[in-house]
Amino acid sequence: MFDIDKARTDTPGADNQIHFNNAGAALMPGCVIDALKDHIDLEAAIGGYEAADQTIGLQERAYTAAAEMVNCSPEEIAVVENATVAWCAAFYGIAETFRPGDRILTAQAEYGSNYIAYLQIAKRKGIVIDAVPNDETGQLSLSALENMIDDRVKLITITHVPTNGGLVNPAIGVGRIANRAGIPYLLDACQSVGQMPVDVQEIGCDMLTVTGRKYLRGPRGTGFLYIRPAMFERFEPLMLDNHAATWTSHDTYKIRVDARRFENWEDYVAGKIGLGVALDYALGWGLENSYARVMQLASSFRAQLSARNGVTVRDIGRETCGIVTFTGDGFGPDEIRAEMARKKINVTHSTRFSTRLDMDERGLDSVVRASVHYYNTEGEIMRFMAALDQIMDNR
Repeated sequence: MFDIDKARTDTPGADNQIHFNNAGAALMPGCVIDALKDHIDLEAAIGGYEAADQTIGLQERAYTAAAEMVNCSPEEIAVVENATVAWCAAFYGIAETFRPGDRILTAQAEYGSNYIAYLQIAKRKGIVIDAVPNDETGQLSLSALENMIDDRVKLITITHVPTNGGLVNPAIGVGRIANRAGIPYLLDACQSVGQMPVDVQEIGCDMLTVTGRKYLRGPRGTGFLYIRPAMFERFEPLMLDNHAATWTSHDTYKIRVDARRFENWEDYVAGKIGLGVALDYALGWGLENSYARVMQLASSFRAQLSARNGVTVRDIGRETCGIVTFTGDGFGPDEIRAEMARKKINVTHSTRFSTRLDMDERGLDSVVRASVHYYNTEGEIMRFMAALDQIMDNR
């Protein structure tokens, strides 16, 4: 049984609106809000450096809790400003080792920001970008991936849960193929960690990137990078400072031996503390338990949408998650989003600029994206459907 009363009581924002934009930025629980405020108050009272010195234990919990969340060692975690910083540290670092003609393999539903980085490195380094075809369900085809492996493939890099289709790509299967071939594997887990159990040992990824603001319900401006120590021998961070390395003589330096080599000295201390609290809060629910709740709500959402005339659910894949996407006849997704906002219901719309390969292949310009979390309710879904019926009746 899921204690929905506690989840709602712990979430101050839940009474203000219906929040179905959890894959954008989820509502923070009260304990995270309090942690942020407490540290800002401490900084105001005694100074930023002094407050940081007094809260080292709270800051360190972000590393140990993140390690517990994804099943690794705290020494394999770097806490950074956001998932983009984490992902760029991993990708651009390993990209320095690429040579003309090298290949990277990615997914059809790859996120736009990531793909732009691939294009930049292709232009700069002369590498080849190959998108792995989907299987009949819409997820990345493992058999196609295996057939595309050759000695020029230097990186496999995919998004675990893409932004626009409810899809969960087969990360474990990809990891098995990458590991057998000895190819580094970078997984963008921005929308999966916090929503579902994610185990880097089971997946077999070498690098994994996470944001705090989505399903982890942490502060904006926080994220973390998991990186396997074996990768330290493959590439160095693109940027170093006197946190990531030590100046050992006039003309030498020594890089840290742990993942914090990918951090820099200046730190969002309140955010780091808040991220640790958010991780603990998520762990306290049990990821299996909370994900079962998310899946129950998402299944109900899809069923009710599918029953409506003029509405088409756009989710794909063998496995789906808490992200639900759809279109409505006679209304653009941006119009539905705006009408819902007027009714104090938060959703967003995902455009082809976020996942151009996938959207072009499916002939879509944009979709409405509603993403549920465990603190949402069936009653909220019913109110959403009533609002959608009203919008569709007016088309």
